Amino acid sequence: MSHVELSVEDAVAVLRISNPPHGYMNDSVTDELHRALRRTIARPDVKVIVLTGGEPDVFIQHFDLHDVEAVVRKLNERGDRFGDGTHVPERAIDVMLRRIDMSPKPVIAAINGNAMGGGLELALACDFRLAQDGDYMIGLPEIRIGALPGAGGTQRLARLVGPARALDLVMHGRRLSPREALAAGIVIEVTDGPVLERARERARDLASIPSNALASVKRLIRETAERPLYEGLDVERTLFMDLLAQPEALERVSALNARGGDFRSV
Repeated sequence: MSHVELSVEDAVAVLRISNPPHGYMNDSVTDELHRALRRTIARPDVKVIVLTGGEPDVFIQHFDLHDVEAVVRKLNERGDRFGDGTHVPERAIDVMLRRIDMSPKPVIAAINGNAMGGGLELALACDFRLAQDGDYMIGLPEIRIGALPGAGGTQRLARLVGPARALDLVMHGRRLSPREALAAGIVIEVTDGPVLERARERARDLASIPSNALASVKRLIRETAERPLYEGLDVERTLFMDLLAQPEALERVSALNARGGDFRSV
């Protein structure tokens, strides 16, 4: 069966992820989602991408623990150990999440249900996270089985909410309601109605903005944590001038001045 369904309307692509009956992430879902993302990012008619769950009350439940158990058994049988100096190569899920990180097009996670472990790690790789109100959980509970979030959860969460709050959430394995996730800074909005409709509204607004401007802003803000301040400012100045040199910028500035030159009219 297909795990990813694509629809495109008004320059907005929606990818619905399904793996019934439980909605688990596994290697098959990861590979299919990665292929869908690669194709969608390359489409010239798509400016914004929305990821959501294709099943009621499930975004991505978490990574399939049967698959995790199989890996744990194999590691124990071989007696493998990994120290600080051991290099562990990227896995399929790491490459897929990096694809989202590096996408020049904004990616919105429309969380419509449970998003724990790998499900939340998928959402954390996105640029925006919206959640539908409801009786479900969002969190990184891996520490409860003696592990830790292994697909970017510690790194992306700390960059999003700060080290102190990330420590509290990850060390306790906290499972949050949508509104608690909003208070923690994990999601930016909780909707009373269907989250996909609100995500589409935001996506259409983003799609009205020049794509090169969106890509430049994403690049600068994403790289903030990795760059020294003045190196980042240097890149910012360069991209600022490059955007101003584009014909579309001239058209938009001229149109704004024709309306009185007030940003409130944008």
